[in-house]
Amino acid sequence: MSKVRVIDVHTGIFDENNRIADEIRRQNQADQTFLVNIMASPGAGKTSVLLRTIRELKKQYRIGVMEADIDYAIDAEKMECEGIPSIQVHTGGECAMDAAMTKQALFEFSSKDFDLIFLENVGNLVCPAENDTGASVNVEILSVPEGDDKPLKYPLMFQVCQVVLINKIDTKKFFAFDDEAVTARIHALNPDAKIFFLSAKTGEGFDQWTDWLKAQLESRD
Repeated sequence: MSKVRVIDVHTGIFDENNRIADEIRRQNQADQTFLVNIMASPGAGKTSVLLRTIRELKKQYRIGVMEADIDYAIDAEKMECEGIPSIQVHTGGECAMDAAMTKQALFEFSSKDFDLIFLENVGNLVCPAENDTGASVNVEILSVPEGDDKPLKYPLMFQVCQVVLINKIDTKKFFAFDDEAVTARIHALNPDAKIFFLSAKTGEGFDQWTDWLKAQLESRD
């Protein structure tokens, strides 16, 4: 008979990360800072959506951006060109931000000086969905060229996001994309998810997204 000891660690494997994430939320609430965690596949348009969102809000709110990536600082440089304070977070080869990384970045960033901070997470639909960063809200960006079946392939991402932005609607004439199907698939996973159809290129649909975001900022305790 085998004498190998088997220890089941599945239940508590994320306990420490979740503890730090809750700590971040409590501190941000006390500081009146709203942290938005933006996730998407590479090429879905995270940076383009973020830039247009910032342009529409920066006159009303103090905004900062944390750019997470495995290497390089090109996205943070784009934000600086917009006049938005930003920091680049190199994840050391990790495929997503976790709560400990977010806490360190917020400390370096003096987050209490901002009304709104965007975290542009590393581009993929798997790892970022598994880690609670302590964000006030999780946002997934799905682009039309990726297809309306993404919620079926990556269900956890759509389960953990309170908002889904369907980007690049200006390309619908080139791709078979079913608005009703994608909406039904998202709501089957997350009935309360807010879904906004928009185009970072043309600006179509952005008012609904930014109006929702403003409402969250104005309703902070």
